[in-house]
Amino acid sequence: MNRAPSLNIRLALLFAAVSATVLLTVGTVIGYLVEEHFEMLDMVELRGKLTLIEHVMTKPGVTERNDELARQLDEALVGHHGLTVAVYAARGAVLYRSGSAEFPPEVLHDRLLARPMHPVVWEHRGQSFRGIAASSPGNGKIPAPSVALALDMAHHQEFMAAFRRMLWAALALGIVLSSLLGWLAARRGLAPVRAMAGIARSISAERLDARLPLESVPVEIQDLASSFNAMLARLEDSFKRLSEFSSDIAHELRTPVSNLMTQTQVAVSKARSAEEYREILYSNLEEYDRLARMIADMLLLAKTDNPLLTLRRERIDLAAEIDRLLDFYQALADEQGVQVTRTGGGQTIGDAAMIRRALSNLLSNAIRHTPRGGAVSIGVDCGDPNSCRIRVENSGETIPAEHLPRLFDRFYRVDPSRSRGGDGAGLGLAIVKAIVAAHAGRIEVSSTGGVTSFVMSLPAA
Repeated sequence: MNRAPSLNIRLALLFAAVSATVLLTVGTVIGYLVEEHFEMLDMVELRGKLTLIEHVMTKPGVTERNDELARQLDEALVGHHGLTVAVYAARGAVLYRSGSAEFPPEVLHDRLLARPMHPVVWEHRGQSFRGIAASSPGNGKIPAPSVALALDMAHHQEFMAAFRRMLWAALALGIVLSSLLGWLAARRGLAPVRAMAGIARSISAERLDARLPLESVPVEIQDLASSFNAMLARLEDSFKRLSEFSSDIAHELRTPVSNLMTQTQVAVSKARSAEEYREILYSNLEEYDRLARMIADMLLLAKTDNPLLTLRRERIDLAAEIDRLLDFYQALADEQGVQVTRTGGGQTIGDAAMIRRALSNLLSNAIRHTPRGGAVSIGVDCGDPNSCRIRVENSGETIPAEHLPRLFDRFYRVDPSRSRGGDGAGLGLAIVKAIVAAHAGRIEVSSTGGVTSFVMSLPAA
């Protein structure tokens, strides 16, 4: 399996690429500017010499038939090495010439004289020259003279060759150093990420309390570190709840299994009558029923956790469903001296059996925890076109605020010493929450002033 390059290497290569692009661009611009500088110096010298030559040619006594032109030009141009000067008459005759450069006719006439004072570069016998040409006004005795000047570029070319070698060597060294420094900077900058990886490697089911200190984390990855810490907090909470759930489920299953074993051992300890065996079997049947309901509830919760629960989509008359449940629980309410009422109505969309089960769990839970003489009320409000709110309230003891967020946890007890009634497994409210979530709804609980209220929101029809 091919492994992707590390983030350090990627950042170092990216830094090297950026540095190389910048340095190469800067090197190219510097080379171009140096070339332009030499061209400017050459042009300053050529134009100065052209002005000097034109000054000589405008002097009286200078003609194309005597040696005065050559003598004065030699005196004016003495000491200027690498300079070539040629003066031409109107018909192309050479009036004066000095230096080693050759002016090819096509260069002279087609390129120089066509654009006066515009520099032209050409090669002759392995040498490079830069030259200009222009017509000279003369002194009237030389008809339409023209002057061509050229400078040998050998010195400049040697300098530029050495300059380019040093420049590209410096650029190459700069790219290498940039890559190395980029790698070191990336490694140092990613130290908090490595710290996060170290903490992640140390995480286990027994050690989930490790956190990354946010004050030592760069601003750029503080969101990542905060999310990482939040993930660890969720994992810690989930593992804690899972541990409690495992302990609770073991306790809940142990009680009926222990009862079954005890009753069976008593039954087989001596011969008994058929009626006695029948009583023992009825007692065992109750424990089996409790186990079956607990297992069914746990399977339902498992399906909602891994969304495997298949829901029917039908229109549900909430008032009618609640009234049927009130008829069913009326006997229990009368026995406990609790008054139960319903107000409001409306329709929702969902699985009628599941909604009925959620309402049944809330109603039975409210009746069980309402003291004698108390009241349970169910209100339905579908005024919002998008949702129906079902409020189940009961009077009784106020539930401490620290217990409210965990009321919907499986097997959670507000008072561990309180015996359970109803389904007897402590899964009722967990099932309510799972059913509501499966219908894309939500459920909330509040308890204040001796009134506990569960509010279930479901999609409106």
